[in-house]
Amino acid sequence: MERAATVWTVGHSNHEFDHFVGLLTGEQIKFVVDVRSSPYSRFAPQFNRDALKEQLPRLEVDYLYLGDELGGRPSRDDHYDADGHALYEPMSLELAFRTGVERVKKGVANHHRIALMCSESDPTDCHRRLLVGRVLTREGLRIHHILPDGSIHEEDEVNLGAVGDQAPLFEEGVPWRSTQSVSPRQRPNTSSVV
Repeated sequence: MERAATVWTVGHSNHEFDHFVGLLTGEQIKFVVDVRSSPYSRFAPQFNRDALKEQLPRLEVDYLYLGDELGGRPSRDDHYDADGHALYEPMSLELAFRTGVERVKKGVANHHRIALMCSESDPTDCHRRLLVGRVLTREGLRIHHILPDGSIHEEDEVNLGAVGDQAPLFEEGVPWRSTQSVSPRQRPNTSSVV
């Protein structure tokens, strides 16, 4: 039986650029898809969009920004709950999101070794896993998370609860939303206190 195609995820964190490149080359990644809503970092400017766009091709790694399509901070107010959590279900149904997913799937179908990149080093609570990875998994792709030490955690292992204290991706009864408020405008909780 043929194994499903694979997509990797990686977080740039505050790594030195050379360490980050080592994480990519360790898995022979040839295409970085940036899924940050805001592709800039005050603390790690080596991972700003323009810097990556310039530096990665020199290392024979292509760069594609899809944060507008696959980012974790939606622009629509109705895609946040009262506490500022991004609501992943309506986000996953948007045409732009679906277009982004299809671009990733097409790249994988064309045998590109793709890593979805966000800023968080640990994928546990990152939308690259909880939103984009979940949709790609539902559509038959395998997800491998590249951790800061270069080790790989496969999503099916994480989903079975076999890796540390990471929550399973398809756990029943858990709301499908960001694990913390990501709203640019923190929304006050409007529920009345009794």
